[in-house]
Amino acid sequence: MTSLTQPTSTARQLTIRHVTVSDPLVEPLLRELGDEYSSRYGNDAHAELARYPAEEFTAAYGGVLLLLLESGEPVAGGAFRRYDADTAELKRIWTHSAHRRRGLACRVVDELERAAGARGYRRIQLTTGPRQPEARGLYLATGYTPLFDTAADPESIGKLPFEKHLTAHPAPKPA
Repeated sequence: MTSLTQPTSTARQLTIRHVTVSDPLVEPLLRELGDEYSSRYGNDAHAELARYPAEEFTAAYGGVLLLLLESGEPVAGGAFRRYDADTAELKRIWTHSAHRRRGLACRVVDELERAAGARGYRRIQLTTGPRQPEARGLYLATGYTPLFDTAADPESIGKLPFEKHLTAHPAPKPA
């Protein structure tokens, strides 16, 4: 578990926890993402969240699901799954509706990139929907390359693909 301190006048302890989809702490992430997607795209997006088997977000399958906790409560999270031998695919990037505008999604993306690099991935790819301008902004702000015409109407494109090549991460030293 990694511990991060947010620099504010009342410093709050933020902790990264690697979890499985079945962990009860993941429920707010899945519920809010499903509700958010459904409100933006007009269909029941909860099925989309179940599209990938839970195992794909475990270390045994080359993936990770992590939560950023504050006082033991989930405030942000995200995951990646193995896309191919060199590429991880980011999924489920989320910030709790009561904790937005604090930079938490950037911290989650940074932690996912570290975890992907530590597992030997050299590239990250992802897609986001055309009605998620804050997600598009997050990926642009965190150094992802858009694989689409950013001047085009996002609705005319559909899913918006991004990629990022990771810098080399040294392998952990044996204990």
